[in-house]
Amino acid sequence: MSNENGVYSVPGTEFTRDTNYIQTRITADGRDGFPVEAGRYRLIAAKACPWANRTIIVRRLLGLEDAISLGMPGPTHDKDSWTFDLDPGGVDPVLGIERIQQAYLAYDPDYPRGITVPVIVDVTTGKVVTNDYAQITLDFSTEWTAYHREGAPDLYPEHLRAEMDPVMRRIYTEVNNGVYRCGFAGTQEAYDAAYARLWIALDWLSERLASQRYLMGESITEADVRLFTTLVRFDAVYHGHFKCNRSKLTEMPILWAYARDLFQTPGFGETVDFDQIKTHYYVVHRDLNPSGIVPVGPDLAGWTTAHGRESLGGRPFGDGTAPAPLP
Repeated sequence: MSNENGVYSVPGTEFTRDTNYIQTRITADGRDGFPVEAGRYRLIAAKACPWANRTIIVRRLLGLEDAISLGMPGPTHDKDSWTFDLDPGGVDPVLGIERIQQAYLAYDPDYPRGITVPVIVDVTTGKVVTNDYAQITLDFSTEWTAYHREGAPDLYPEHLRAEMDPVMRRIYTEVNNGVYRCGFAGTQEAYDAAYARLWIALDWLSERLASQRYLMGESITEADVRLFTTLVRFDAVYHGHFKCNRSKLTEMPILWAYARDLFQTPGFGETVDFDQIKTHYYVVHRDLNPSGIVPVGPDLAGWTTAHGRESLGGRPFGDGTAPAPLP
């Protein structure tokens, strides 16, 4: 069992994920009591976590850094909570707390579910607003437009949503969550079924990306962000740790080139920390890795090599521009 973003696995059963998130939304009209307001909210997102990594990427692509502050827990957590062990004194400098659990308990002293990241906290009260990671990034695109940088890309184009939503749903069920279904399967039968579903989906994605640069065509969208955070962790942890080992990402020519293309695009690669990723999975998941030993490999130097995807054309940011380099 792990509390990483609501992960639950009981030996002898198929892996299931607790998806009962806090669904309060921060919106332009404030209909849930939380209006869009620069400086009021703090995003807590661990670089190690793929679900949190999405929010870091989208925040950067849209230029919301000045509107929404970012707190980063360390790569590991105990059974109760992620902790701010990367900050001086182990305390988040804005919220003044040592554990994300404190913000959840401020929201509900009897909060019954997993203490997950990403999460948005209302700085004025110290209480959690939402941990609904899938909605958070969509709201960054659609509700926070007043604070988007000039040239911010449209990551959730209205004219593509009817096609895009099913693509993202399949990426979630078969790939993002599919690797976890393999890793935390409680029986051989559950693992075999999860493994088959994962590779059917990866083959489908390879075919889709063979003739177009991005999942929805010529420009990056939210769908690419969601797939990227799984692909970038694939060889480092999922191939071995989660037994997703038909092929390494580096042995899948189309997906490997696609992932490198995104990694080298401003807003993506600089959000990735392979050391934190490996430390998280191999140290926290003691049910899968009792020793807590973090492997030295694999060699991850290839992420900056030429990918050749430019030959497919496309404009990564559509009518927009790349985010400015990090300071």
